[in-house]
Order: sequence, then structure tokens, then C-alpha cells
Amino acid sequence: MSAEQVNELIAVAAQKAAQETDAEPEPGLTKKIEWPVQATLGRGLEGAISNTTRIGYVNGAKGWLIYRGYNCFDLAKHSTFEETCYLLLYGKLPNSSELAGFNDKLLAYRTVPKATLDVLNSIPTAKSHPMSVLATAVSVLGNLDSEAQDTSVEGETEIAIKLIAQMATVAGAIARIRQGLEPVNPNPQLSHAGNFLYMMTGETPTATAERIMDVALILHADHGMNASTFTTMVVNSSLSDMYSSVIAGIGSLKGALHGGANEAVLYDLEEIGGPDNVESWFARARESKRKVMGFGHRVYKAYDPRARILGPVAELLAMENEASGKLYHTAVALEKTVTKVLGVEKKIFPNVDFYSGIIYKTMGIETAMFTPIFAVSRISGWTARALEYLEDNRLFRPRAVYVGPTKEDYVSIDQR
Repeated sequence: MSAEQVNELIAVAAQKAAQETDAEPEPGLTKKIEWPVQATLGRGLEGAISNTTRIGYVNGAKGWLIYRGYNCFDLAKHSTFEETCYLLLYGKLPNSSELAGFNDKLLAYRTVPKATLDVLNSIPTAKSHPMSVLATAVSVLGNLDSEAQDTSVEGETEIAIKLIAQMATVAGAIARIRQGLEPVNPNPQLSHAGNFLYMMTGETPTATAERIMDVALILHADHGMNASTFTTMVVNSSLSDMYSSVIAGIGSLKGALHGGANEAVLYDLEEIGGPDNVESWFARARESKRKVMGFGHRVYKAYDPRARILGPVAELLAMENEASGKLYHTAVALEKTVTKVLGVEKKIFPNVDFYSGIIYKTMGIETAMFTPIFAVSRISGWTARALEYLEDNRLFRPRAVYVGPTKEDYVSIDQR
């Protein structure tokens, strides 16, 4: 596979998506509103409108993902993660000079303080969940930053850029330590995606591997008011600090119903063992009401546009790798089986997690590191949305409906 083939796959995915959806956005979610607004709420704040944004738009009925007006297919094909980060943070695509200056900052911030790596070596990093270790590392970075408590938009924008650069360095160090290896220093000659792969593996990646990782980071950068983004924004709305807000986002992303799903998909595929076992495995899963990971989405009722891109990429990689080929063909069989039963009835299709794990596995990345890769990308969306909200900040403070008693009489402990 070559980088050019990756671009061709993205173009084909874009054409297919365009044929299956029309070009009209949702009127209720793409127009100016006057506060207060009325909304029909479900549990978990489903249906709630918490804020307005110019950063990203997800149309779940049609399978759209848009950053600042640009669809994910165009960005995946033409952009880079660095340029996409600039777009999310500053609201426009940079010119050559602006992008060069932004890249210079990212390069300058890549190296983390030695004390951060010392902490990673002093805790059981190899045995702990890497997302928990990642949160610890970000906490250390915050404690070492003398500007951490600057909660102005300007101050937190600079911290956001630091964290975009340093999240990759820390995740790379965690991957190395988990393998019993020493972390490697950042390589300033490599792109953000290329350096991230280098810091995880210790080897300069091929142009194709670098391109695939760049596409994956772009596709994971932002995705509406998802759980971890909302968590980050809630903490930041209290005027805590950006480090604390991101730590909260990491904790939310860790969960199996959010970022941790890509790990769970691979474990499911390995448990199934091959395409011939899919139907019997799925039948048992349905009987026991077991959730099949990598399918369905709280927003998408159409095929996830990110999966439209990552699925064909996984296929091409699988053609070149026997072990991944088995995983991929198992995934294809599972997709056919699940969508045949649930696709029409419940609009359940593969989401971004379904094929991303196969890609990372083929690239030689440990399964436990899949969710930290997600965090290395989503840090851009987390911080961009927290910064946007901070410009007109209001503390998040929903209410809960109390359904308990209100007139209990106190009974002393000796009479209970």
C-alpha cells in the first residue's frame, strides 16, 4: 500500500457517501438560537442543547462529520493533523506562514520535562491501564507548568498547544515502558503523526504508515458533544485549569462505552476466532444480551463516515498481513451479520471503533494503547471546544429530579 492508495480510498469513500446522502443540514441544529431553548430530554441528557458552537457538526441521520465547515473526507484526503488542529483552535485553515509558526510551537513543546518520565518509571506503568497512566502524566505536566493556573483564553490556548504536542510524547513513552523499553526523544524531522509512531516503536515509520496515522488522527480530532468533550468543557467552565479539564476528559474517554470501545472490538474479534464462527457467536451474544462493540452510535443512524474511510484502509492493510487478514475477514463477516439483523430495523452500523483497531494492530501497536491514540487526537477537539466556550463562559449546572422521600424521621442508632 502507498500513501497515494490511501488518498484514492478516501476519494472513493467520499463519493459513496455523497451518493447516499443529500446536502441539507438539520434546521434545528444548524441555525442561530435564542436562549432559553426548549428540548425533549432523554436520560443522560440525550437531546439537551448545552451551547452553540462553530467548531464541529455531526449529522447522525445522514452520516456527516464537519469541522469548521469542512467535511471529514476533504480534510482526511488533503489536510494534515497539524493543519486540522490549527483549524479547530483558530477557526480557519492557516496560510503557509501561520502553519509554519504553529508547527514551530508544536516542535518546541514536544519534549516533556524529565520529571514526567521519572514518574512514569516510578509507577507500575506496564501493569496499569495506559489511560490512567496518561492522566497521571498530564497531572504531572500541569504541576510543572508555572502558567497552569492562567485561565484566560490566551493562557489556555497556549496550554492547549502544549498538550497537543506533549500528549503524543507521553503516550509514546507509555507504549515503550509497557514493553520494557526506554522512551525515545522526539524526532523534529518528522510530522506529528510520524513522530508519534516513532516514539511508540522506536523506528522511523514508512510514508504509508505515517499517512495512515495522520488520517486516523484527523478523523478522531472532534466529534460533537461526546462524553469526553462534554466532561472537559464542564470542568473548564468552573475556571479550574486546562490540565485538570483534560485529565477529566481522559477519564471519560477511557470507558468501554466511549474511547475504550476500539480495544473491546479487537478482543471480540479475537474471541470469535474466524469468519466461520461469527453467526454462532453473534447468536450467543444476542441471547445473553451482550453488547457487540463497534456497532451503533448515540448520534449516527447512518454509516459512520469515519468508518467509511477506515474500513477500506483496514482491508488494504489486511491484504498485506496474514494475521490482520483473518481479523479483517472476521470483522467483515460480523458487519454483514449484525447489519442484516439490526441495520434496517434499528439503524445500527459500524462506527469508527470497528475498523480502527485492526489498523493499529497491523501497524504493530499493542491493543491496550488504542484508546491513548484516540486521546492524542481528541485533545485538539477537547481544548478547542473548551476555549470556545470560555469566551462566553457560564458554569454548567443542570438539575436532577429527586424521587426519594422528603419527610423521614430520624431514628437514633440504638433503635435502628
